[in-house]
Amino acid sequence: MTALALCTAAAFAIAAPAESLQKPDTSRLPTLGDTARQDLSPILERKLGEEIMRDVRRDPAYLDDDPIIEYLNNLGNAMVASVPGTRGETGADFSFFAMRDANLNAFALPGGFIAAHTGLIVAAQNESELAGVMAHEIGHVSQRHIARALGQQKQDVLLPLAAMILAALASKASPDAAMGVLLGGQGLAVQRQLNFSRDAEREADRVGFQIMAAGGYDVTGMAGFFKRLQSASKLYGDIPAQLAHLSSHPLTAERLVDMQARIREIPKKARVDNLDFQLVRARARVLQDESVSGRRDTRNVLEAQIKEQHRHLQAGAQYGLAVLSLRQGKLAEAQSWLDKARATVKPKEGVLSVESQAGDGAVMFAGLSIEIKLAPGQPPSAADEAVREADAARQRYPLSRALAHQYGEALIAAARYDDATRYLRDQAQLYREDARLHDMLARAYSKQGRIALQHMALAESYVVAGALPAAVAQLELARKAGDVSFYDQAVIDARERELKARQKAEKEEEKER
Repeated sequence: MTALALCTAAAFAIAAPAESLQKPDTSRLPTLGDTARQDLSPILERKLGEEIMRDVRRDPAYLDDDPIIEYLNNLGNAMVASVPGTRGETGADFSFFAMRDANLNAFALPGGFIAAHTGLIVAAQNESELAGVMAHEIGHVSQRHIARALGQQKQDVLLPLAAMILAALASKASPDAAMGVLLGGQGLAVQRQLNFSRDAEREADRVGFQIMAAGGYDVTGMAGFFKRLQSASKLYGDIPAQLAHLSSHPLTAERLVDMQARIREIPKKARVDNLDFQLVRARARVLQDESVSGRRDTRNVLEAQIKEQHRHLQAGAQYGLAVLSLRQGKLAEAQSWLDKARATVKPKEGVLSVESQAGDGAVMFAGLSIEIKLAPGQPPSAADEAVREADAARQRYPLSRALAHQYGEALIAAARYDDATRYLRDQAQLYREDARLHDMLARAYSKQGRIALQHMALAESYVVAGALPAAVAQLELARKAGDVSFYDQAVIDARERELKARQKAEKEEEKER
């Protein structure tokens, strides 16, 4: 049983029997009423999710790659916005991320955090297949399946739940131990939570189908992906019939029949994928396995893909080879492949340019060009060119957080530290939960020799990461810095009082557990 099944089962480990699950309305999603809210408040659910995510981000498998994260969030949040009520009564903020794992897998965590494995992204043959899986996970969050699973249990039983889910996520290292966590307790409790999980999976399929259709995707993509799961036998296939009751998810064939029945109810809708899908797919393939053998296999696959007739497939392969060359330090080769990718999708004269629209390769092409210019081994003049490119790109695509980060990095690389601190300080005020901005700001202050401000920026980065003791320690270092001002001291004192109060509250919560 993989991490997805274990994670879901662990989340439902104290489930009560499922109530009847109704088919969602065709115009908006069902509301849950007061039961789920009483069992697990939206605030506690989000807090639980954030606690889990702090550990997930420290996992080596967490893929901290701006272009992939941005693509997944654009894809996911567009679907969330397509159906009224998807955020539910909680008004959940959805956040999507990737895990470096070859398994065809995705999972949802409490509070709206949804992950896709790189293996899933690579295996998807079109964007509708990927959208179908992500819509399914959105359905889990929208319907608050963890909260509903708790029945009438008190909220304090949730506190060990984070550890259980993290144990499930770590199951790759010790599947036997994870299975022990899953099957701990009485057999009756296990069977009850498995029954709930199966019903929750069916409901997530139904809700995900609705979200996917409203988002303009080809609904056959969800069934197409289930077929691929069945063939790959990664998650659900090849389970003996006598053991089927031990699976927390319905068998793929069972869900496939249900989905095909739904597909027949609506007319088939053709959809042309954005170029971004093929670029992200190639990028995920490169970053999934960077061992010597992994890179060799990736190069072989991408070189074979170039021979395909579809221009997006060709451009995706060329972009992937550019990323691969960059990761190997072959900068001239990386630039050459990027130029070929752009030329492959360049329209004929008089036709609207591919790069005239965000979401169709433009941001990712621009981002990779900047990456190449900021790579180690480039001459100093390349950093100045990166600043110009990044500034033009962020002005053109102001919603791209990936380009915003690159502009900050380019300013630091070009030794424009005053410009960097001004820009990053403004960005950090706008996006307080973006740890990378605080880290870059700390680096820029360090280059200026502004030690007190450097430690204050690092403190904010640790706060975002949930490491409050480390944040307080950074504030202590800032207070002792030789360049600390009277104003800085006042800010440090106020922030330290706030963080220590939070630490005290967290310790009291731990005692109550």
